[in-house]
Amino acid sequence: MGETLKAAEKGMALFKAQESEVERDIAGATAYKEEHEAAIKAKEQEAEALTGKENKKQRAEVSKLASAMKSEPLYVDACKVLKGLDAPNGNFMKKISSPKAGAAGQQATLPKAGAAKEEKKEDKKEDKKEDKQPSAKKVESAGISKAERDELEKLKNDIIKRKGELKEQGMSGGQCNKDEQVAAWVARMQELKIKEDPTLADAGKKDKKNKDAKKGNASEEKVSLEKKIEEYQIQLKTEFGYTAKDIKADPDMMDMVKALAKMK
Repeated sequence: MGETLKAAEKGMALFKAQESEVERDIAGATAYKEEHEAAIKAKEQEAEALTGKENKKQRAEVSKLASAMKSEPLYVDACKVLKGLDAPNGNFMKKISSPKAGAAGQQATLPKAGAAKEEKKEDKKEDKKEDKQPSAKKVESAGISKAERDELEKLKNDIIKRKGELKEQGMSGGQCNKDEQVAAWVARMQELKIKEDPTLADAGKKDKKNKDAKKGNASEEKVSLEKKIEEYQIQLKTEFGYTAKDIKADPDMMDMVKALAKMK
């Protein structure tokens, strides 16, 4: 009887060991990583296309989104699994059950990678719905048409493509911004953005009024401009990876430096 109990205990230990075996979903992790990195790259390119002072705020927001995408749980887990490590959030990890568990319990996930993906997709769909609703209201109130929205999107892609071609020819970021075609596209894109959101034009007028109010105090204006130049230099280095040469060639930077020179 004692030997029978010992044999049963060994069998149960083997059963538990089989249940705890874990398999990494390499194929799923690879597919998700490639798809997600393509989305990150698209965001980074969108940020690069938003040149000039008027796009400074939007450019920063898009850059933050791209950075946030790199720390999403699914992406982190996919990278870990492909390095041969366990996923910290449990995605892309399959727990293999014992053959005695039957067809219904042949594979369980820790949690199931597919289910996690589906849940992530559902969350994204909900986020997109929420994003689209206010956008639709804004478009309707501003009077921008579907054709103009399509044109705006096309302009973004054209600018990214054109700047990529110019960089391949050896041009710097500042030189790319000076390209006649790029400048024309950026100007048209700004027109459409103002039509879509008229408050952007009001913001420009407010900036002009503030500048006019400071005209009487040259010293204060000079200090303000110096600070602005310094902040813009930091932004170009940290957010866009500009070299010292690129910063000097940036058209906005050149304008500010010329204005500062006239004050001295």
